[in-house]
Amino acid sequence: MKKMRLDKLLSGSGFGSRKEVKSMIKSGRIRIGGDIMRDPGFIVDTDTAEVYVDGERISYRQYYYLMMNKPAGVISATFDPDSKTVLDLVPPAYSHVSLFPVGRLDKDTEGLLLMTNDGRLAHRLLSPKRHVPKTYYARIEGMVGQEDIDAFKAGIELEPGFTTLPAHLEILGCNEQTGTSEVSVIIYEGKYHQIKRMFKAVGKRVLYLKRLSMGGLKLDESLPPGAVRELSQDELDILLKE
Repeated sequence: MKKMRLDKLLSGSGFGSRKEVKSMIKSGRIRIGGDIMRDPGFIVDTDTAEVYVDGERISYRQYYYLMMNKPAGVISATFDPDSKTVLDLVPPAYSHVSLFPVGRLDKDTEGLLLMTNDGRLAHRLLSPKRHVPKTYYARIEGMVGQEDIDAFKAGIELEPGFTTLPAHLEILGCNEQTGTSEVSVIIYEGKYHQIKRMFKAVGKRVLYLKRLSMGGLKLDESLPPGAVRELSQDELDILLKE
């Protein structure tokens, strides 16, 4: 059971600012059950109250969960003075929600990015103690071989005093003519530029990087770059079990 002020419920449901919804309430456009409610401070039980706006019943949602196929060239932040951010790609229908990205993808990295306003879930997914796996597809400059697989499995020292957790590196293909490799990488932490730094440590360079999954949540490959959709209930259930 969750209780909140009527004006907060309406503004949180996308009906305008607190000032705008107070005007709506005082003008008699809001009904709770069979009664018109003109008190913005009226406490509503969001689980049981029947709230109507202009005769149409509304449902309150506390949390939102969106999957984005992040394109290259966009910053994983809620604001940047110089660059487009992932928040700029979210449809206006969610402008009333204080969304934020769960973790970060580099500006030139593509793929799965979870957007939510559920801070507890975000903390759980990002907690270093939980070691939530993240799977990436990458194109590499250089011939990736067994020695690289072994190095990733052992953990790679990125700086004095810090060695990565063991990572799983799989070779998907190598092209000797172009001198490039295609690989899959699973890491269990999210240090700054981690995959790029790991390959640099073994003398190779990442040309392209795309995140395919985070925990049990997989990127919907039918989602075009820059597109956003809400998680299905099954996808949400998977995340909540992480």
